[in-house]
Amino acid sequence: MNPQPDRPPLSTAAAIRGLVGPDGPLRRVDVVAETGSTNADLLARHAAGEDIRGAVLLAEHQSAGRGRHGRSWSAPPRSQIALSVGVAANGVPTENWGWLPLLTGVALVDAIRDSTGVEAGVKWPNDVLVGTGKLAGILAEVAAPDPVIVVGLGLNVTLTAQEAPDPRATSLQMLGATMLDRDALAATILRELTTRIGRWQAAKGPDPALVADYRQRSLTLGSRVRAILPGDHEIFGTATEIDAQGRLVIDTGTGVTTVSAGDITHLRPAD
Repeated sequence: MNPQPDRPPLSTAAAIRGLVGPDGPLRRVDVVAETGSTNADLLARHAAGEDIRGAVLLAEHQSAGRGRHGRSWSAPPRSQIALSVGVAANGVPTENWGWLPLLTGVALVDAIRDSTGVEAGVKWPNDVLVGTGKLAGILAEVAAPDPVIVVGLGLNVTLTAQEAPDPRATSLQMLGATMLDRDALAATILRELTTRIGRWQAAKGPDPALVADYRQRSLTLGSRVRAILPGDHEIFGTATEIDAQGRLVIDTGTGVTTVSAGDITHLRPAD
């Protein structure tokens, strides 16, 4: 019988010192014991009139965590880092907003590597993988009608194989990482993420360094893929590029097709 993983509560105040306040990139950080969805909560706070730009919400447990197309995701309390951040997008053309979840993936991969030594990669458009195992997921939602985007992520930290909601899921613990301090991980993630967001805002989209970093960390570019669209329409080909809008360019052999994250239901290896 496997022992229960040690899962102390989050206590991020000391770890994120310097990130919050008038001189930092974040305005406030809240931690709640349980909620349905951190993304949904920030969107609700925005709808109620709160300025959520620079606001971060972390939850020890999400009872209604979700990914793209409303797919559900669940994990035991304190086994993940589940957080959402409100991002100001004013000044960034809407056609460049698609790069926000992509830069979040880059920031997350870098934070994981720097904190634990685990080498992960980004699968377009919103997953962080190690091999074929899903380590983290990302979801970005616009707080319409304002130019504010809520970006959420869920990183599996001490999730066990027995607890995983999907056999393809993995965690830092399952991968053998010994640094499983969620406070330190959350602080590193927020530092990487706010740095990337600040550069995206300043450049009003993806700067050349972000594009190069994404290509280097991509598990999708250069591979044969099968893009499944609504209505079971499929596109087979080689993923060749991410365009200026964050869309995936697929060479089918007879032509080039560009798909956005909102266009596809699934992106899978062609074989």
